[in-house]
Amino acid sequence: MPKNYVIGFPRIGEQRELKHALEAYWSGSEPFTTVETTARRLKLRHWNYQRDAGIDAVSCNDFSYYDAMLDTAVMVGAIPERFRDIEDDTRRYFAMARGDADRNAMAMTKWFNSNYHYIVPELSASDTFALNAKKVLFEYKEAKAAGITPKINLIGPVTFLALSRSVDGSDRFGRFHALLRVYAELVEAISRLDDGLIVQFDEPLFAGDTDPAMLTLLKTAYDALGAVSPRLRIAVVTYFDHAVEAAKVLAETPVWAIGLDFVHGAENLEALGSLGEKTLIAGVVDGRNVWVNDTDATVALLERIAQRLPKERIVVSSSSSLLHVPFTLRFETQLDAELRSWLSYAVEKLDEIVLITKRFHNAPLTPDDLEALKANRAANASRRSSHRVHDAAVAARFAHPLPTERCAPYEERIVLQKAALGYPDLATTTIGSFPQTPLLRKVRRDFKRGDLTQEAYDAMIRHYIDDCIAFQEEIGLDVLVHGEPERNDMVEYFGERLKGCAFSQNGWVQSYGSRCVKPPMIYGDVSRPEPMTVGWTTYAQGRTQKIVKGMLTGPVTILNWSFVRDDVARSEVARQIALAIADEVDDLQRAGIRIVQVDEAAFKEGYPLRAAKREAYEAWAVECFRIAVAPAEARTQIHTHMCYSDFNDIIGTIEAMDADVISIETARSGNRLLKIFKEVGYKQEVGPGIYDIHSPRVPSVEEMVDQIRALLEVLPKEQLWINPDCGLKTRKWEEVKPSLANMVEAVRIVRMQP
Repeated sequence: MPKNYVIGFPRIGEQRELKHALEAYWSGSEPFTTVETTARRLKLRHWNYQRDAGIDAVSCNDFSYYDAMLDTAVMVGAIPERFRDIEDDTRRYFAMARGDADRNAMAMTKWFNSNYHYIVPELSASDTFALNAKKVLFEYKEAKAAGITPKINLIGPVTFLALSRSVDGSDRFGRFHALLRVYAELVEAISRLDDGLIVQFDEPLFAGDTDPAMLTLLKTAYDALGAVSPRLRIAVVTYFDHAVEAAKVLAETPVWAIGLDFVHGAENLEALGSLGEKTLIAGVVDGRNVWVNDTDATVALLERIAQRLPKERIVVSSSSSLLHVPFTLRFETQLDAELRSWLSYAVEKLDEIVLITKRFHNAPLTPDDLEALKANRAANASRRSSHRVHDAAVAARFAHPLPTERCAPYEERIVLQKAALGYPDLATTTIGSFPQTPLLRKVRRDFKRGDLTQEAYDAMIRHYIDDCIAFQEEIGLDVLVHGEPERNDMVEYFGERLKGCAFSQNGWVQSYGSRCVKPPMIYGDVSRPEPMTVGWTTYAQGRTQKIVKGMLTGPVTILNWSFVRDDVARSEVARQIALAIADEVDDLQRAGIRIVQVDEAAFKEGYPLRAAKREAYEAWAVECFRIAVAPAEARTQIHTHMCYSDFNDIIGTIEAMDADVISIETARSGNRLLKIFKEVGYKQEVGPGIYDIHSPRVPSVEEMVDQIRALLEVLPKEQLWINPDCGLKTRKWEEVKPSLANMVEAVRIVRMQP
């Protein structure tokens, strides 16, 4: 019986080794054997980290070359038809994830309300599921050969189906029993590996609102899987909110353990009385945030749980996979000592779990344990009292209500804007960023390290902007951008310039595939000491007679893509950020910038999983966006951008945001997302993405002409902007230039047609 447990572990590597190996393979500079060698080294290292820390249930099969949902689709044989003619398994796998010259990639969206993206499986009524257990069995045997007996991590069948997409209109749940047979076959194969092996099924679907039909499927699934073999221990884990209803159902199945998140789902305490004889995997160490655990408070919480369940049936765990936090503080040599003491990354969370386990189970503490407990108490006391956390000047600005209204209604603003800006129907633009070349990254890195003077750095950034402006003018884009060469990341850049935020050297977190981000750590009250974007934006505007958009990241996205302090409400932090962005909007328009884009790419992903909590989130999230853009004059056009969203359930919220133009990511989903704007009579202008920037392929003019014509079947040309579906920073120039040129040519052709 394990006393502690980790839901899952990061996989990209503490120095992003997997990222670098994958990108070298994709570029053709390294063979796939290099990726395989890197993967073997990383898996062994991660298993050893967990074992050496004292974790009883070490995870395997949580490693992936790209994404676990994609791995699951391959495992059950859910291969979309357009990829089936690719004979090489590796090439097919990455074509499904990224597309290729002949095939569009599978869709990608956010993993519940986290900042991790998963590949959306595609299902049709004619699909035949077939087990491919090679990866699962191989990784278990790999760990065993290294002297480790791990648990096996799997995406649960109900969550897999619910997050999949039907491509032919058929009911994907009509495939449930066929899928369950494949899962049962897999469990049978796993049962032949070892006695007592733990198989973990992730079912985070049930941390959201679920209807009785889904709960029935849950019971059917684990009645079946739990009965496959007495040699196995089946654990079903949920995370990101409470799963009281699912816990009651699972308690009536033959599973061994149920995992519940007590960090983000305090209501899970209500489920304890219904668990019967099941083991509880108690998620009490935050798997989604970087702040040091308060071990005294956590042990007290576990003692409350132990009033309802015997201690021997309580397993101390992370609240979710540690995939959502950076690897280790070991390389954070430049962080301020006090701030560093407030942090805990994945490796450090392992130590927290083990220390909490010892204290909860009354195990003897070593001198090192006692020292760790002393440091933990000191760090938490410091966070509560530090002067750097609380800023009286910020509090003073909130002493009076903040404006949340533009100076004129949209119907009046748009008339003034069209007259002042003079852009055509089907106006062409981009979302903001242009390719981040290796040279550009080196320039920023050298400047940050002090190896490049301010003058040399500025000259190189100006040169990049000059080239961006010249290219956009050459191909005939209507509204230009400066390309964002000075920005490492759309959130990190702003976080580095906001007081109350800090950054690490190596706080990388996987976003999707090889893409990693380094989120800000919002540790205290937030303010803007000085303008953040005005200088480079006005420089770019001075290089052209065309309009250059100012590019800002919105307050809700900065919040949702950051590690946010947990000592005050998230809404309070968001309002502080909104006021800082409002100051920047005002400075931009005063400097002559006539269009300002305030991106809210992460607006939707911040939604609580439970409907009962969403109204409050919507209210303060909309309020914060409106605070941010309230200084804009009527002639200043406000754009926003949203990614990875199914807008049907929030279209009213989007209307309430009152942006003049919204661009949305639609290239992988066709007109399905756009139609809701027509159905509700949306008045403002819309820029649906007409090609997928996450794929390396270059779409043809003909393809984009067809896409634009399809858009015009939904909305009139006067209401449409034409743009890629997201920023272009991750693409190469040799992809970007022909793609954008084709986009502009496609618009020219459509404009000429009656």
